[in-house]
Amino acid sequence: MTVVLVHGNPETDAIWDPLVDRLGRDDVVRLSPPGFGAPLPDDFPATAPAYRDWLTAEVAAMGGPVDLVGHDWGGGHVMGLVMTRPDLVRSWVCDILGSFDPEYVWHDLAQLWQTPGTGEAVVAQMFGGTLDDRATGLTALGIPDSTARSIASGQGPEMGRALLALYRSAPNTAMAETGRRLPSAAARPGLAILATEDGYVGTPEMHRRSAALAGARVEVLDGLGHWWMLQDPDRAAEVLGRFWDSLD
Repeated sequence: MTVVLVHGNPETDAIWDPLVDRLGRDDVVRLSPPGFGAPLPDDFPATAPAYRDWLTAEVAAMGGPVDLVGHDWGGGHVMGLVMTRPDLVRSWVCDILGSFDPEYVWHDLAQLWQTPGTGEAVVAQMFGGTLDDRATGLTALGIPDSTARSIASGQGPEMGRALLALYRSAPNTAMAETGRRLPSAAARPGLAILATEDGYVGTPEMHRRSAALAGARVEVLDGLGHWWMLQDPDRAAEVLGRFWDSLD
């Protein structure tokens, strides 16, 4: 069964390197959303629905059900697909289910990105400067230095444009509306990753409420944060492998 990994913002598929090594499989596919380590076509609107449709087309072209894993906004794209085309997946994993809870409020940086003018200034600072400047900014967020440099090499104006369009297409009202459709995700087995130190994607209570609506199991990664797959790739591989084994 093919495993498909989808990353988020402000990342490239380098975030998966340690995990892929630990999985030790030859059927792992990494999909980079347009603008996030992949070219951003001029006519691509970079909205949440557009990314859902992009992922749906990519997975459909693989010709068979897959085990889909989404991190950060990649998790948002995964849930968009699962809630509309469950026939394309055998299972799904998402680490941002809390952000679909009606009580969720975007984190401070996201609110800056969503603010016209302010968002453009923040993005220019994030993705300008030298490779070292960008890598230092990512390290400050908690990404290990070696991975930060790899991600930084893929950052630039295209990612900035995609980032602003994506966040502005998804105010809290839109996220809550998506959350009301979570029960449709129960058509396929799901796993909610709850990294206890992740301050970006809602409280544990929000995660659990959304997971219950989606019919998903909850896996608590105590002591790990937003980049759990980089902080402890051995544990991440064990958790995912155990989930997939339970489906056989």
